[in-house]
Amino acid sequence: MSETSVDIGGGFTGLLTIVFIILKLCNVIDWSWWWVLSPLWIPIIFTIIIVLIILITVVIYKIIT
Repeated sequence: MSETSVDIGGGFTGLLTIVFIILKLCNVIDWSWWWVLSPLWIPIIFTIIIVLIILITVVIYKIIT
């Protein structure tokens, strides 16, 4: 017999976003929607930082050699 699993994705940042949205809709927090949805920015910002580090490393390597 095979087991079927469903991956809704998101991980920690997805769960945190859902928690913030629920808290906002229940008027527990009085944040702007920009801050409520800010956990969605984490993977994007992390990717941009990694790309910048790689680009800087490549530029420095080309200057040295």
